[in-house]
Amino acid sequence: MKSEPDVYSIDDLIADGRTHWDGVRNYQARNNMMKMAVGDEVLYYHSRQTPPAVVGRAKVVREFYPDFTQFDEESSYFDARSSEENPRWQMVDVEFVEKFDSEISLTEIKEQKPLADMVLVNNSRLSVQPVSKKEFDWILQMSQSQS
Repeated sequence: MKSEPDVYSIDDLIADGRTHWDGVRNYQARNNMMKMAVGDEVLYYHSRQTPPAVVGRAKVVREFYPDFTQFDEESSYFDARSSEENPRWQMVDVEFVEKFDSEISLTEIKEQKPLADMVLVNNSRLSVQPVSKKEFDWILQMSQSQS
């Protein structure tokens, strides 16, 4: 899951402990989020920083439900085509698990042959991406070896 650190950083998640992941307005990202189950762990990725990097982990604590920001006309995520009866956008709740001692940059990830097919390597713009268990475990191994 990707967030800009100036919008909602891992430090914000640490402070809050738990949050809803709202504002996803890409169908592919939404569909990826709708496949998440309670207990699934996610990699927390900071984009729009130099360098962009995986900075920690969170876990899903509530499966998808309608994103309330789509109904709020004051929200930048308002969607006039969405209705309470037929919501277009969903969100999940996540809880903090771990902040890595050292961030794992996108450049470092791209240098890892076992991660060559990772969605992040090939489509770093997608805000919610699938990660295979092998890829997830490799990233965790990288985080532990940098500590």
